[in-house]
Amino acid sequence: MTSPDNAAAPKPAAKDPWDLPDVSGLVVGVLGGTGDQGRGLAYRLARAGQKVIIGSRAAERAGTAASELGLGIEGAENAECARRSDVVIVAVPWDGHAKTLEALRDELAGKLVVDCVNPLGFDKKGAYALKPAEGSAAEQAAALLPGSRVTAAFHHLSAVLLQDESVEEIDTDVMVLGEARADTDIVQALAARIPGMRGVFAGRLRNAHQVESLVANLISVNRRYKAHAGLRVTDV
Repeated sequence: MTSPDNAAAPKPAAKDPWDLPDVSGLVVGVLGGTGDQGRGLAYRLARAGQKVIIGSRAAERAGTAASELGLGIEGAENAECARRSDVVIVAVPWDGHAKTLEALRDELAGKLVVDCVNPLGFDKKGAYALKPAEGSAAEQAAALLPGSRVTAAFHHLSAVLLQDESVEEIDTDVMVLGEARADTDIVQALAARIPGMRGVFAGRLRNAHQVESLVANLISVNRRYKAHAGLRVTDV
């Protein structure tokens, strides 16, 4: 007979994957915030009540974009944007990805970095995926930013829909990848701030390549069907 003293302690209940943190007080910086994707993300997050800072290589350009968007968005040079933000979304063009992150290594140390860059090439046949030496843009970011907590998300969003003020909800899921659940939970919660969106955990950073690459397929879908396609994950 097992004595009460030797009985195994009950296992703690598994954490509900949809029990996400309150991120409303976080400051979100968007590097590349003057480009279409960056502007769109900045607009949607600010419209949802998030404090947003747009970053650019030129502070004046960032300030102009911020004033055009309104909603309390601020503009700043990239380094200042990184320093002042709790979460930093990387939405720069692929060809400037490594150079931008290398220059901001110190400012991004200790920050939660969300990489949404899609390494793509284009030719007469359309868009096609590139594979960086590190495996993906997100893994390149992790290699270049050893002091940061790097995640990957927001790859499959239409810049047209993000910037369209008449669109109230964007019907899509956001694939979120990262090494630490606490970090991916924050990114999922940020995605969920935008009406119609839902952040879904999609694995560790080593799985980021296929998520980034899928954008090439979505470009083909959009061209054929004259659409702004997104993704939905079923049964979760």
